Amino acid sequence: MNVGYDGRVFRPLNNPPGSPTGLYRQRGNLIWAEFGGGRLHFGRLVGTCDETGTITATYCQLATDGSVTAGSLTSVPGRTPEGVLTLTEHWHRLDGSTGISVIEEVDASLAPASPLTIELAQPQPR
Repeated sequence: MNVGYDGRVFRPLNNPPGSPTGLYRQRGNLIWAEFGGGRLHFGRLVGTCDETGTITATYCQLATDGSVTAGSLTSVPGRTPEGVLTLTEHWHRLDGSTGISVIEEVDASLAPASPLTIELAQPQPR
């Protein structure tokens, strides 16, 4: 599947409210994304895309509880019966956990806010 990812926005399958959303960018075979929302302040993904549209990347993300998660993934493109672009993500975190997630393209209006606009909680005095 020949896919151009630049400017596409993805969210977990079935678009649940409050889910993290990612804005993907592409130049040639280079891929990167910023994502946030829900339980995530923000995250970043960087990697490459092959001629089939499969993405191989690493990611890191900062959750609203202050935890950081990092790992690698391979995302394989597909389509729903309605023709919506999906990515089946086979992920492996640095802590050793693994899993499969499916994200789908959503309207660009759902793109995440820039990390520069996120208001973080101020540290409390001790």
